[in-house]
Amino acid sequence: MTATTPTATTPTATTSTDPRTAPYAALLLRLTLGGLFLAHAGLKLFVFTPAGTAAFFGSLGLPPALGYAVIAVEAVGGLALILGLYARLVALALVPVLIGAIVTVHGANGFFAQNPGGGWEFAGFWAVMLLVQAGLGDGPYALRRA
Repeated sequence: MTATTPTATTPTATTSTDPRTAPYAALLLRLTLGGLFLAHAGLKLFVFTPAGTAAFFGSLGLPPALGYAVIAVEAVGGLALILGLYARLVALALVPVLIGAIVTVHGANGFFAQNPGGGWEFAGFWAVMLLVQAGLGDGPYALRRA
């Protein structure tokens, strides 16, 4: 049995993360997270409308202007993730948006996303994936590394 010496392109004995593919996993995650944020911003813009989103925020006891801010944060944050503009920092900055969604809307509906009103399952997983992105880094093809 011949032992191989770990190199920059092979996993080490202490990790099973493949350094050849891990950067592309980070890229895939970054593009997916960015796309989800753009989709949710688009939902608020084109389906619920900005005024409808603001009214919904107001119905929760939040300042209606926060609805406009969330649309902007989701759109700008999603685009920044896709382009790889400070992706680690952007991922961390977007976590409070999802925590806010859990606390104000989805938390009271239970865990499962299929529950009436939508539970916190998806938002919680999404927040964790943002933390994973921050830990992994930008991945390849990032315009500006954090």
